[in-house]
Amino acid sequence: MSEAEQTLSIIKPDAVERNLEKEIKTIFEKSGLKIINSKKIHLSKEEAADFYKVHQTKPFYDRLCSYLSSGPIIAMILEGSNAIKKNRELMGATDPLKAAPNTIRKLYGVSIDKNSVHGSDSPENAAAEIKFFFK
Repeated sequence: MSEAEQTLSIIKPDAVERNLEKEIKTIFEKSGLKIINSKKIHLSKEEAADFYKVHQTKPFYDRLCSYLSSGPIIAMILEGSNAIKKNRELMGATDPLKAAPNTIRKLYGVSIDKNSVHGSDSPENAAAEIKFFFK
């Protein structure tokens, strides 16, 4: 068994607005991921732009920043064996229409933009994203 790793997960504004926090957290916990820290915050557009700066050259960047700052989010540190990979499998494809059955985005995503959750995609990004929210 590999050692525990940590990853960042965000419950995005669309899911917070629909009161899905408990359902989404339960999916993580049932899969063996521990939520070791969690907080509800409302980012400014500038903070969202800073968080998503890796995407600043992409056409969807401004829309992404506006969306992430449009309402409260829940930032969480998940911990477990292969946490990054496991979280990404639980989330499903970015586009809910293409996400596998029973993934978070298939169950709760509204659109490719409002897809309910974010998760770190690499150990480097996980470390930076955790530091961003949990200084």
